[in-house]
Amino acid sequence: MTTSRICSLVLLWAATVIAASCTIQPAGAADNPTVSSPATPGSSVSASSADDKEPIRDQAGRDQAEESPEDRDDRDGSDESRHRDDRDSDWLQHAERSSAHSHRHDRDLVNIGHDSDLPAGEWADSVVSIFGSSNAAGDATDVVSVFGNTKVTGSVRHSAVAVLGNSSVDGPVDGDVVAVLGNVQLGPNARVGGDVVAVGGKVERDPAAQVHGTVQTVGSFAGFAWLKPWIENCLFYGRPLALAPGLGWAWGLALSLLALYVGLALLFPDGVTRCVQTLESRPGMTLVAALITVLLMPVLLILLCITFVGIAAVPFVGAGLFCASLFGKAVVLAWLGRRTIGARGRERFGHPALAVLVGGAIVLVLYLVPVLGFIVYKLLGLFGLGAVVYTLVLLAREHRAQRSNHGAASSGGAVYGPSVAAPDPAAAFAAAAHDAAAAPGPAAGAAAAPPTSAAAPIRSAAGLPRAGFWIRMAALLIDALLVGFLMGMLHHGFHLELLVLAIYGAVMWKMRGSTVGGIVFDLQVVRLDDRAVDWETAVVRALGCFLSLAVVGLGFFWIAFDAGKQGWHDKIAGTAVVRVRKGVPLV
Repeated sequence: MTTSRICSLVLLWAATVIAASCTIQPAGAADNPTVSSPATPGSSVSASSADDKEPIRDQAGRDQAEESPEDRDDRDGSDESRHRDDRDSDWLQHAERSSAHSHRHDRDLVNIGHDSDLPAGEWADSVVSIFGSSNAAGDATDVVSVFGNTKVTGSVRHSAVAVLGNSSVDGPVDGDVVAVLGNVQLGPNARVGGDVVAVGGKVERDPAAQVHGTVQTVGSFAGFAWLKPWIENCLFYGRPLALAPGLGWAWGLALSLLALYVGLALLFPDGVTRCVQTLESRPGMTLVAALITVLLMPVLLILLCITFVGIAAVPFVGAGLFCASLFGKAVVLAWLGRRTIGARGRERFGHPALAVLVGGAIVLVLYLVPVLGFIVYKLLGLFGLGAVVYTLVLLAREHRAQRSNHGAASSGGAVYGPSVAAPDPAAAFAAAAHDAAAAPGPAAGAAAAPPTSAAAPIRSAAGLPRAGFWIRMAALLIDALLVGFLMGMLHHGFHLELLVLAIYGAVMWKMRGSTVGGIVFDLQVVRLDDRAVDWETAVVRALGCFLSLAVVGLGFFWIAFDAGKQGWHDKIAGTAVVRVRKGVPLV
């Protein structure tokens, strides 16, 4: 910037010198006798000079008459170029003065969350407000407001801008006046040297206002004028509702949704109650289910879209997610209402619809609080969705357990009667020992033999001691080093280490129940239902590892805080990592 300014000044100085020399040259020419001779009053030189000028004028008139149209255009172009150079020179001098002023007054007035006011008689280089309005009654270089209004009654050397607000000018502005999603208002004392632009708004101009540039209106939101009060009174303050004029439609929408939630509680009281119990008993898992659903839903929709058959399922999946969100908000309102009315209130007014109504009234009040209103709105949807999804997961597990128990009872065959409990191995062993002691002869030694394997106690694999966070991370480190070493030997040009590690883990979990790192630390992956790890479980667990890693590794850190020592991928696949005693073969 400094170099270009110096070059401009040098060029201006050179042009001035050349123009001065050209002006002096005719007066100092040695071959002009009329000028070289001394001019005294009343001398004949003056008369002869006057007589000589007449033929010169006549000759100039004849030359101008004989001038061709092409020469006339060239002359007009040169005149226009000369005028343009004069304007550029004036602009450069104005810029120099503005730049000098900016260097002299290097002061910024910046505020976030409230207004910036520049009183009359004071100066500032920049007056900026974010989530507030900028009022400049003094001398400023730039005045900018973001999520607020800009008001100028002093003088501004550059521009006055308002983003998501109005720009009001009643003073001199050397640059542009801009309003984005707002209106521009020019008072009678407004003098704008640049352009006036209103994006998504209109320009209100006093007849006495002066604009040396153009006046532009980009876009029109006249059909959405009802939305502007909500943007100014709600969006700017981070809340869904406000007590302000023009927000009747917002309150109507909120009350209509509350009526819908009450209707859902009336139609499905058992479902709302079951989801509320899930939210009360397992709030952590409810949040995890919500996060997993939010993260996996875009992936699921993409997978459905890239398949020819799955495209037809996309609308149904979207509709199901929308219904789950609505039902979940009714669940959270019912939970909040139950916590408010207490146990006695639940005994007297046990229907969940009343709890939804009470919770809805509380939430409407919270919606009026700035910033907190939007936070409550987002948490309401997040926990509601998680409560519905995790309740469905628990119901699916219950149905699967019931089918497993039914299948085991059907395969018993010879077992009749109301009790189908397995015999106690210790009692069976004691009875056999007693019978062997009572029997004479060598039969006693035979009876003293240990019981058969059929009567031996069977311990559930899921009941073994769970592996903690650090030992599992050590095993994972060994597996990662092994895969990284093998991939490095291949000298491939693609970074596929994570994908190869997931495939390696899935294959090892299915074939051996553990990886190399798990074998070193005596770890084993088991299913919570005591069934063998199949390919479906192994693949789901491997894919779940990507989800555990995606959120800054939170799914793996969850092992350290979970009561069952399970990561997110374990919970998704229904598995656990247990520690087996030494000597148990894993390969």
